[in-house]
Amino acid sequence: MEASNTATDEALLSAYRDGRPDAFDLLIERYWKQVYAFLARFTGDAALAEDLTQEAFLQVHLSADRFDPAQKFRPWLFTIAANKARDRMRRSGRRPSVSLDTAISGEMNDGGTFADLVASAAPGPDEQFDEQETADRVRRVIETMPANFREVLLLSYFHEFSYRDMAEMIGVPVGTVKSRLHGAVAWFARRWRQEIEKSES
Repeated sequence: MEASNTATDEALLSAYRDGRPDAFDLLIERYWKQVYAFLARFTGDAALAEDLTQEAFLQVHLSADRFDPAQKFRPWLFTIAANKARDRMRRSGRRPSVSLDTAISGEMNDGGTFADLVASAAPGPDEQFDEQETADRVRRVIETMPANFREVLLLSYFHEFSYRDMAEMIGVPVGTVKSRLHGAVAWFARRWRQEIEKSES
């Protein structure tokens, strides 16, 4: 009997643990693109993201018997993916990066770009830069953002995880997740203002 495409993620993983490999195929079908997109944005490297996505699903396979059925599968999967990325980048000394022209309100929504997230920090009409110059400036600022800020922004705005899910994934209290999101926007606003002042001096 084949696994149902309407089954919950948790039911599919349980079926896989019970010896039904087609259930794992359905989980890969559901989440491969999401995990790859998250890792590509977090690392800024498409080839590395492909490798890490494979590693993440391999880890799911290896750890399936230890999955707690009372948990939700999706946050668990993204926790594995994020840990794989952090470990690899720590070993190589790489900094995470993110494309600024990707939608920030979920995979398929027309919610603007990552740069729009911090629109309140942008200059007024009399201070506008050329569009490409602005994108370059925003990218330079984002590239220096602390990884803990960048991570919660990706998980929240790109993949729409709840505060509670992010708290469990990162291993911090919900209040810390909220403060990091606020801190990320405030951090950007300060650095963006400095960038503007530097250009005007």
